[in-house]
Amino acid sequence: MTNPPPPGDWNDPTWSAQPSSSPPDPTLVAGQPVPTQPGPADPYAPVDPYAGGQTPPGQPAYPGQPMAYAPPGYPPSYPGYGYPTPPKTNGLAIASLVLALVGVTSCGITSPIGAILGHVAQKQIRASGEGGEGMAKAGIIVGWILTALMVLGIGAYIAIIIFAVAMDAASDSSY
Repeated sequence: MTNPPPPGDWNDPTWSAQPSSSPPDPTLVAGQPVPTQPGPADPYAPVDPYAGGQTPPGQPAYPGQPMAYAPPGYPPSYPGYGYPTPPKTNGLAIASLVLALVGVTSCGITSPIGAILGHVAQKQIRASGEGGEGMAKAGIIVGWILTALMVLGIGAYIAIIIFAVAMDAASDSSY
């Protein structure tokens, strides 16, 4: 690339007025033409639906190359791709676990209900094959443990009341 001539009448001895050579042709590499690469095939071109197993136009077929897709018009080779759908969760199992856990904050009042619903849910799950067996079992365990703690708490409360009344009767003092 050459610089433009300086302004005015001043001559630069390094500047040559001869035009530079034309830029090289990008399609020639070392004097040989560059082969053109195949462009993508037109995805909207009409396709024969009965030409199963043929390669799409514009794509070379190599021996031993697996096909990218199943032939059109035929079902896939292996049925049932992915994971199967999980079974529906039993509603009583969910209610059992929720009521058993709410028993922690409600001083155990809802815990026996959660435990009983857990037993009913397990029976329904065995009969229908629904999901939620773990939730039902957790509702049973937590429900009965909190029910036992509630019964022990009530028993301790009654024992304290009886002890206080007995101590008051024993210390009957007259002023």
